[in-house]
Amino acid sequence: MVQPSRYPNLPELNERAQCLLKALVERYIHDGQPVGSRCLSRETDLQLSSATIRNVMADLEEYGLVTSPHTSAGRIPTVSGYRVFVDSLLTIKPLQQNVLQELELTLTAQSSPQSVLQTASRLLSAATRMAGLVTLPLPTQRTAFRHIEFLSLSNGRVLVILVTNQQEVHNRIIYPSREFTAAELQAAANYLNALCQGRDLAEIRLNIRSELLQDRDALNQELINAAHMAELALQNKDQEGDKDFVLSGETNLMTFAELSSLSKLRDMFEAFNHKQDIMHLLDRCLEADGVQIFIGEESGYKPLDQCSLVTAAYTMDDQVVGVLGVIGPTRMAYERVIPLVDVTAKLLGAALNQAS
Repeated sequence: MVQPSRYPNLPELNERAQCLLKALVERYIHDGQPVGSRCLSRETDLQLSSATIRNVMADLEEYGLVTSPHTSAGRIPTVSGYRVFVDSLLTIKPLQQNVLQELELTLTAQSSPQSVLQTASRLLSAATRMAGLVTLPLPTQRTAFRHIEFLSLSNGRVLVILVTNQQEVHNRIIYPSREFTAAELQAAANYLNALCQGRDLAEIRLNIRSELLQDRDALNQELINAAHMAELALQNKDQEGDKDFVLSGETNLMTFAELSSLSKLRDMFEAFNHKQDIMHLLDRCLEADGVQIFIGEESGYKPLDQCSLVTAAYTMDDQVVGVLGVIGPTRMAYERVIPLVDVTAKLLGAALNQAS
């Protein structure tokens, strides 16, 4: 399942506009060249004149779904155009049975968890001719919430004292979006201590996130404050220094013209080496259902502005422990990459359970 559209305010497209946008995106993904009205006339069965197609293209450009890269008549999709295509117009192609069997056999043949992870990354890269990555699994041991306190520091900082399991004390400093009074901090701590006592930290993170996404008008200010403080205090910083991912096929990205400039390649490869920012991006996928897709600047991470990232979480013993995915240009073949990532995530979890 792909996540809902990030552009809910876009106008409704009629069937003709949808058909032409779909044909344009598919042709651009295939060729990497701006698509003109004559080409669209051949690609569709709408029997429209070139003038009519140009008018529809002008409307799509006004909506921000396509753009003209230069003075030619051809157009290319924007990030918004790709998003509409992926969310509403894409026809997913299920994996062929022989591909599915090869993935399963290759992963289950590995003798250790590390070789399973490396093989999964390599298989994703080989199947897509892009970059495949797999995060190392998080520990599956349950961490129970016992008690939390917030102490105000200078410059708007807050010290969090978190007690977990029996008597494990964790201290960290957070930076809230505004300054909180001592009374507000105490109220937030009281709310969390009453609500979360004895519960698993991973479960609490999921619940707090969903509360933050509710209609804030329906929440009182004390709950809003507590949810905000919990979001910052309970972020999964455990073992952050140990977090890592296995990456394969990053040199494949050099073969795509839109990614081949030296400056873009340098920024991407530095990001791959430093890892921390990409790990933060992948952490956002741990709590999401189904396949997650970040197109271009949707990732919020400048080195990937010209890329798309398709991810899915994988599980061990019915617990989400990591994320795998594919990084490639925005004009990737989403209809093939999405089911590949989805299926590989499921097979990876099964292979890890077997190899552990």
